[in-house]
Amino acid sequence: QVQLVESGGGLVQAGGSLRLSCAASGRAFTTYVMAWFRQAPGKEREFVAVINSWSVGNTRYADSVKGRFTISRDNVKNTVYLQMNSLKSEDTAVYYCALSPRSGSWFNYDMDYWGKGTLVTVSS
Repeated sequence: QVQLVESGGGLVQAGGSLRLSCAASGRAFTTYVMAWFRQAPGKEREFVAVINSWSVGNTRYADSVKGRFTISRDNVKNTVYLQMNSLKSEDTAVYYCALSPRSGSWFNYDMDYWGKGTLVTVSS
């Protein structure tokens, strides 16, 4: 089994920044895909950003966060980060970290393991 624990959420003013962390523990995989998703109140969960373990700099972002958010990973710490800058009120959501050991998840964002989420609230 894999455990994912998110941290770093909180209340921030519009235009501010936050950095989310997701620490993975449990079963280790040679290759994996890790991603951030978010779910705003009354809305469906949506993709935010994804990174894989086999290429340096292989990242992908939702259009709504491109240029403002940066996903990165620390393989030594088994942690993935989401640096969020220039936050907007519409970024308010519960942010979830997810992991898949299947390379196909890089294309279809079909993830196997999920954290419990961390709340980000952006005040305008």
